[in-house]
Amino acid sequence: MPKITVCLILTLFSFQFLLAQKKADPTTSEKLYAEQLKTQFPDDNIALDASDDVLSFSYDKNTDKVTVNHVLKETLINLDSRSDIQLYCVYDDQTEINTFNITYKTNKDAYFRIIDEAYTSQDLFHVDTRVKYTNIDFPLLGYKYHNTIDKTYLDVKYLTKLYFNDNYPIVKKTIKIEVPDWLDIELKEMNFDGYDIIKTTKSNSKRKSKTHTYSIENIKAMSKEENAPGPTYIYPHILILAKSYTIKNDKKVLFANTQDLYNWYKSLANELKNDNSLLKDKVIELTKNAKTDEDKIKNIYYWVQDNIRYIAFEDGIAGFKPDEASSVYTKRFGDCKGMANLTKQMLVEAGFDARLTWIGTKRIAYDYSIPSLSVDNHMICTLFKDGKTIFLDATEKYNPFGEYADRIQGKQVLIEDSDKYIIKTVPNSKASFNKEVFNYDLSLQGETIIGNVTKQYNGESRSGLLYYFNTIKNDKKDTFLEYFLNEGNNNITVSNINTNDLNDRESNIDISYNVKVNNAISSFDNTLYVDLDFDKEFLNYDFKERETDYIFSAKKHIESNTRLKIPSGYTVSELPKNISITNENYNLSVSFLKENDIIKYNKSFTITNAKIEKKDFPQWNDFISQLTNLYKEQIILTKQ
Repeated sequence: MPKITVCLILTLFSFQFLLAQKKADPTTSEKLYAEQLKTQFPDDNIALDASDDVLSFSYDKNTDKVTVNHVLKETLINLDSRSDIQLYCVYDDQTEINTFNITYKTNKDAYFRIIDEAYTSQDLFHVDTRVKYTNIDFPLLGYKYHNTIDKTYLDVKYLTKLYFNDNYPIVKKTIKIEVPDWLDIELKEMNFDGYDIIKTTKSNSKRKSKTHTYSIENIKAMSKEENAPGPTYIYPHILILAKSYTIKNDKKVLFANTQDLYNWYKSLANELKNDNSLLKDKVIELTKNAKTDEDKIKNIYYWVQDNIRYIAFEDGIAGFKPDEASSVYTKRFGDCKGMANLTKQMLVEAGFDARLTWIGTKRIAYDYSIPSLSVDNHMICTLFKDGKTIFLDATEKYNPFGEYADRIQGKQVLIEDSDKYIIKTVPNSKASFNKEVFNYDLSLQGETIIGNVTKQYNGESRSGLLYYFNTIKNDKKDTFLEYFLNEGNNNITVSNINTNDLNDRESNIDISYNVKVNNAISSFDNTLYVDLDFDKEFLNYDFKERETDYIFSAKKHIESNTRLKIPSGYTVSELPKNISITNENYNLSVSFLKENDIIKYNKSFTITNAKIEKKDFPQWNDFISQLTNLYKEQIILTKQ
């Protein structure tokens, strides 16, 4: 083709592109509207003026499965002078994306580059999960785009729920679900209380279906706060529970109850060959010198913890089907299902009754009364021994036999039992189980604080520290301990560090060391001002701007006891006032006492349920304000 023709085509295309952009420029009323929305949603730069989900169901006779067509249409409007965002849609071998399209408000195509690539994450290992995405720029206040995503689920069981909230605030949200008469489906409404959601249902005799329409206006964006509860706890959503379908009088059961859910899980487990020939020698090696059955179990459990790298899988059916035990053993890595299966098979090989077990962590609000793939996100192993039920989660590094991570405590488990199943609940531990005890015995040497310190860590505070310590290279371990103990404060020097065995996951961690603290004392005339607190727990834990409950990784119980010897010739002029607070979620207190020539400074902090609820924020924030002021106060010693 002649160069002049190519240039002409490119010129015409550029002209048309610029013309399309020009016609898409916001009007004065659209700019004013965007300004109004900015007032309503001041923390957001983009809003969805409209967001419509339309779901319809079909029967695929070739696969004998119910499929779902999900069409999402959105109108995005810019609330700032300029914004840049990314739109994306994830899919896998059980879903297909038919349309991913961006247009101007004029409905002319906006030719943004659509990228389709394997979805990668630092924390996940995927087989074929992919993502389609594009980067969009909004050049002006009030600028609009339309977004359309048409997605097909090849099996209805993989569509589990629909949220009303989005990453952006929504002016008007509509969810329309057309259910054919041949499909028995429950639309379970979750967290609707407190939201003005309008629902209508219309029958269509011609299409032999019912259409359920939900609508809501002016809904906030999903929170981006860290340490928030899982979204199933706090956002309104609809659970899609497909129970059965009937085609030509032939009824096929999907997930009508928990037994059906278990049957499907068990069918995936039954597909495993579980050839344990590769494991036999290792099991013999781990058990031959063990004196008791418990020692044999521990040796196997701890070997899996220490030698199999945990990497999460999210990949269609592979997200639910365990990997072969021999494969995990050979590769030396696996997801929770593969590690659970390896733990089970090694224990079975050693002659124990071990079972695969499904569980939803505390991030999920549901239990097994709901037959849905959204109920669980984790797999562990259950051991039945001498009338006891013991749960083994090999993904929890340095977690001792018989102890359970907070993330699974109190949660239901679904345990395999041949054609049936067993439901049990993981025991809860009290906050005292994770107790941390700090003892400081201090004195003054000129304008320096010196002394001896002992620290003890129990439960999850112990296993967490062991995990981090043992991920550090050997030549860096001493440096890590120093940094951990002085909390990165250059004014604090630690020396003569002594610990018990930091490879022993079953013993409490005991640490002792000498400490020297500079710049913690100020002197004026005959008065000393002493800053006695080096740890300052919960400093800056102010939740005045927070919108969701604060969730800790585990329950906490901290006891800190400081003894400061008053130097000869000095007397205490002033001690900070004692403070305390208590309710069902926490119990916090700080106290000071002078006893002869010793000042006793004691802190007791207990987070009972590993959370601070939003309803408690005013009380909590008031205490944190007092605590912050207390941390700023100094002990005043006056020379006699």
